[in-house]
Amino acid sequence: MVSHPTGLPTRQQILDFIEKSDIPAGKREIARAFHLRGAEKVALKALLKEMTDEGLVDLAPGRAFHKMGGVPKVTVLRITGFDGNEALAVPDRWEAENSPPPLLRVKQVGRRSALAIGDRILARTEAAGQGHIAHVMKKLAAGSELMLGVVEKDERDRLWLKPVDKKIRRSTPISDLGQARAGQLVEAEQSGRPPRITARITKVIGDPFEARSFSLIAIAKFDIPNVFDDRTLAEAELVTDLPLTTDKREDLRALPIVAIDPVDARDFDDAIWAQADDNPVNAGGFQALVAIADVSYYVRPDSALDREAVKRGNSVYFPDRVVPMLPEALSADKCSLRAGEDRAALVCHLTIDKGGKVTAFRFTRALVRIAANIPYEQAQAAIDTGTGHDLLDIALKPLWACWGLLAKARDHREPLDLDLPEKKVVLDDAGKIVEIGVRERLDAHRVVEDFMIAANVAAAKALEAKKSPLIYRVHQTPSREKLVALKEYLKQFDMEFALGQVISPATFNRLIDRIDDDTVRPQIMEQILRSQTQAYYHPDNLGHFGLNLGSYAHFTSPIRRYSDLIVHRALVTAYGLEQPAPRHVDIPRKSGLSEQNIARIEQIAEAISGTERRAMMAERETLDRYIAHHLSGLIGQTLDCRITGVQGFGFFATVEGLGGDGLVPASTLGAEYFAYDESSQTLTGQSSGDSYHIGQRLPLRLIHSDPVSGGLMFELPEGANHMPMARGRVERKVGKPGKFKTGKRGRPSNIR
Repeated sequence: MVSHPTGLPTRQQILDFIEKSDIPAGKREIARAFHLRGAEKVALKALLKEMTDEGLVDLAPGRAFHKMGGVPKVTVLRITGFDGNEALAVPDRWEAENSPPPLLRVKQVGRRSALAIGDRILARTEAAGQGHIAHVMKKLAAGSELMLGVVEKDERDRLWLKPVDKKIRRSTPISDLGQARAGQLVEAEQSGRPPRITARITKVIGDPFEARSFSLIAIAKFDIPNVFDDRTLAEAELVTDLPLTTDKREDLRALPIVAIDPVDARDFDDAIWAQADDNPVNAGGFQALVAIADVSYYVRPDSALDREAVKRGNSVYFPDRVVPMLPEALSADKCSLRAGEDRAALVCHLTIDKGGKVTAFRFTRALVRIAANIPYEQAQAAIDTGTGHDLLDIALKPLWACWGLLAKARDHREPLDLDLPEKKVVLDDAGKIVEIGVRERLDAHRVVEDFMIAANVAAAKALEAKKSPLIYRVHQTPSREKLVALKEYLKQFDMEFALGQVISPATFNRLIDRIDDDTVRPQIMEQILRSQTQAYYHPDNLGHFGLNLGSYAHFTSPIRRYSDLIVHRALVTAYGLEQPAPRHVDIPRKSGLSEQNIARIEQIAEAISGTERRAMMAERETLDRYIAHHLSGLIGQTLDCRITGVQGFGFFATVEGLGGDGLVPASTLGAEYFAYDESSQTLTGQSSGDSYHIGQRLPLRLIHSDPVSGGLMFELPEGANHMPMARGRVERKVGKPGKFKTGKRGRPSNIR
């Protein structure tokens, strides 16, 4: 845990202030109440982030803090039903990791008809017993509950809307079918009051069981912007004609710079080059460069393109499509580093010594012509066989040699070293699932990754040296609560984890290295990943725990991340690389940081952290739907599974080697009573002693698979209801402390 100045209030003092404050308590109000100045305000931000990670407080949409599990003092609520004459409501937005609070009871002046289901209100809230009461301050623009589901017809020809969200179990009668037909995936609005809540179909999406519909479900559910307006598209076409000259750009077209990407890459925003340094001072070292698409040249601050990009925050990747941050005229064409074409780039020049340390860096705007776009597999094969590519000797071999030094420095730094498989869905031309497998991780991936990390560190340090505003990529130390949970989990494997030690990434690496059992290692790595805080964006440098770096910013993917675009603009301004747009082109002239960028940098960081979380949830749910679709033909079959979560009502399990998350209800485990131990997350039969816990492997029969919701349901195979399940019987094969097992492992992308 980070230490803070003694002038800061304690956690309890902050909690007391938030609870007693008559107004929403944001960072500004807390700082003013405790008379904090300068560096103390910066430290307060870090402390509040720690308290958020620890589950003590949460941040409301209005940027005010409230106690975790509670609701903000003033917030927007949505009416969901009625209890007599009293309206019931829920927060209109709930982005906290914990579950939303129970229904709030709304005190309103006048009769019940003043509010309807779907209405949004601005309300002042107060705790009352075990719940909350909301006092209406203002009724906002009338709204209705957006519903996403499948039209179904029952045996009496009545039409129902079956929800696609597996958390919603009841269907809604349809009052207005519109142009939809039974079996179609649709959007609808909820209308009416209890007990007559109905659905009015507003949009037909298509066949819900068509694999290509699964991403559309996520796009609609998470309200991901996926259509560019005419003005944005027109501006994209306009800026593609901006001149590319060497007047203010370094000409690097003669260098054999290569882009190494997935074979199915849809955009190419980074390329790399290296050669042995001929300077005797740096004998054994390398000169290298990382060339990144110069998106800031085309997407100017406060332009139509910029407004749309910050709204989207990032591109979203699904198995069948990508929802880009920028129109295709830029993302797939003008800003994509395609081989043989002149492209604008922002280039990080690196000097790397023989120990792998970056001893110098500089940034230039350049004109590049990529020598080749090489898939990871092809680059790796050329290195492994010593044949197969024209650029092997002049491009690939020097890159691998330089990477050997970077890898040496990385190993000395000891970042968090997890090797968790990444799922991939392979579709045929018709969008049907051919295979769900695991992406192979090669040295070629690590080569590109280590060059990108070096450039990201250089960008952060360069802007710090220039005292420039920037957006950091922040990853903080795990909270004590999560470490306690990890300690409890490790007990089932007879592994000790001391809470009093100084926690570093190497702490977890040593833990993994103690494990000899290949079946256990992935389980423990998953639990270690769950113990980590989620990375986010912030204008203050709070360090990157996972990578074990003091300064880190995202610089290498401005086509698909707005954070990188802000860093590019900051570098343009800090290094005097401005290239004004021609006066006859109707776009903002400057491409560096605007005053509005600087003034709103904290709000931008918070917003794009949110869009990143939204994209992760949408991508994860879509993968669940593809997996459920893939498994739908295996109903009734017994599959090898592993328990991923335990609750009082049952446990969740995933299919080994495939994924997906399915429920095994406690009611199906047998006639006896199963007690739930929250501390160890275990279900234990009171009579038989049968025990079910996280990480346990067992065969389960698939009894339900819903591709539309992504939901799975399992049961124990016949005859297994009372099968003894010794706690940790399979998982106890671990090595002794100090016994290391070597291996190359990667880093989880949601931490980076």
